[in-house]
Amino acid sequence: MSGGKRIKKPAFKAKARAKKKAAGKATARPKAKTAVRPAEPAMDLAVGRRIRDLRREHRFSLETIAAKTDLSIGFLSQIERGLSSPSLRVLATLADVLGVGIAALFGSQPKDGAASGGVVTREMQRAELKLWRTGISKQLLSPAGTENRLNLFLVHMEPGGNTGDELYTHDGEEAGLVLEGEMTLTVDAETWSLKRGDSFRFASRRPHRFSNPAKDAKAVVLWVNCVTQAS
Repeated sequence: MSGGKRIKKPAFKAKARAKKKAAGKATARPKAKTAVRPAEPAMDLAVGRRIRDLRREHRFSLETIAAKTDLSIGFLSQIERGLSSPSLRVLATLADVLGVGIAALFGSQPKDGAASGGVVTREMQRAELKLWRTGISKQLLSPAGTENRLNLFLVHMEPGGNTGDELYTHDGEEAGLVLEGEMTLTVDAETWSLKRGDSFRFASRRPHRFSNPAKDAKAVVLWVNCVTQAS
């Protein structure tokens, strides 16, 4: 009889421990949920407002922009209201129509740029454009301004980040140096694989696209854009 009691007690305790573990897992599940990052919609809203402000400065209607870019009025309206995240190709097209470089479309503009005389940009002052849907972000290393024709960027590409399947064109020239990782660059009908230390230069009117082909590593590229048309 005593031997039977010894067997039953551990079995009862084991069941109790199993129930506690199950209860613990059940209460832990809601904690595993992650909140949606608010920075992404906020970035879209800031860029949209910047595009809207520039459009109004030029006294262009949405109909005029739509006719010049072949983008629908509804899509343009969504971009301006921060309801849609434009691709780099779309932003480059809008910059051309508005007569500015793509740096002028950055949503956040440093407030104390005048203090450095428009010469120096501190690391904490960098304006940033996150194309989060495509895995690309651009930090503006040069002072921000709509009249700047030469701009320096630090481009970050997440694994698989790309500008889209379509080739695109815009005003100016560009050049770059791969600092980390690798990138695939297509200009016209030719494609190159560039790794750390490789550089490039081409006229931006030549159809092009780029991407990060890596599946587990980010690419960082020092990128220069020079706008040739008058702003």
